[in-house]
Amino acid sequence: MPSFDIVSKVDLQRLDNAINTVRKELLSRYDFSQSKTTIDLDKKTLNLHVVTEHEMRMDAVEGVIINRMIKQGLDPNCLDRGKQQYASGNMIKKDIKIKEGIDKDDARKIVKLIKDSGMKVQASMMDEQVRVTGKKIDDLQACMALVRSSNLDIPMQFENFR
Repeated sequence: MPSFDIVSKVDLQRLDNAINTVRKELLSRYDFSQSKTTIDLDKKTLNLHVVTEHEMRMDAVEGVIINRMIKQGLDPNCLDRGKQQYASGNMIKKDIKIKEGIDKDDARKIVKLIKDSGMKVQASMMDEQVRVTGKKIDDLQACMALVRSSNLDIPMQFENFR
């Protein structure tokens, strides 16, 4: 019986390349000359630590990060931008969490979307992914198109299409 999995993963190598490109771009920008902006990617905890002088530069850094992620083929919806905190002196710190996996609420939304569509497929939640099975490959491809066209604001990939 054909099936596929709906997952939410981030390619860490592409993300690392995007962050390195952001660092290089900020070094060459005129408005960031003489700036003490630092960007660190913690691959183990999937956190991005940004420290800069003021809010305008923080907004510019976030814009550059999102732009580079899009150019690397990553979905910027995987970023969970928290609140800004004041670090020592006049510095502003922001920890951006990188979301991986589909949480229970989003998985329920996906399963409900698939079941309400009336397609002849079955969707079930498994850990941090959703497995969809059906008798025909055409039904599974129509289900993929349906899930892609829905606006769920989470990055989704389709794996193990058999």
